[in-house]
Amino acid sequence: MDIKVIAFDADDTLFVNEPYFEETERKFCGLMEDYLSHQGLSQELFKVEIDNLPLYGYGIKGYILSMIEAALKISNNTVRVEAVGKILEYGKELLDKPIELLDGVEATLQALHGRFRLVVATKGDLLDQRRKLHKSGLGKYFHHIEVMSDKKEKDYLDLLKRLDITPSEFFMIGNSLKSDVLPVLAIGGHAAHIPFHTTWAHERIDHEVVHERFRSFTTISEVLPLFS
Repeated sequence: MDIKVIAFDADDTLFVNEPYFEETERKFCGLMEDYLSHQGLSQELFKVEIDNLPLYGYGIKGYILSMIEAALKISNNTVRVEAVGKILEYGKELLDKPIELLDGVEATLQALHGRFRLVVATKGDLLDQRRKLHKSGLGKYFHHIEVMSDKKEKDYLDLLKRLDITPSEFFMIGNSLKSDVLPVLAIGGHAAHIPFHTTWAHERIDHEVVHERFRSFTTISEVLPLFS
């Protein structure tokens, strides 16, 4: 491999994210349990989230708006204003969650820093992702931070153009096969999957990935021998 840039997803690759969303969803279901079962509430919220992705994109702020919209829809516009206030409170708590680095992340970045251009390539809200990276203390390791509206092939090609590299010089590391691996392989790049113990339903795929430019590891530190 002639790698010049190693890119890392942020949420659930560098630091914990999805468990906080699941905690907030449980609070939402508890708040709205007079209307539907928790399973039914989760399904309705997910439908609203997916419908809103083209409008709000990924991130906490869009999630807050989707919770409010779901509450109105589920209650047939009868939900009490106090409940809407609670949802806003849940969203602010989500925005203020502590940053919990995953095992081996900082040591891996330290080992690669200075030898490659390291990049964050993540989805979500720009302000929130920059805030998390600042609080994580990891910003000093990265040459570039790219908060993407989505992670499709075109999005990665646009990123490579800005970095002035070819796909064969790009290596992506992340926890989502759908977003971090498949589009990168499709454009001719390299990718590694570091699974997290829980994955948002929208990011799951139902088939295995087998490819000569693909690797799968248990922890992030296991990528280091590839670049020794």
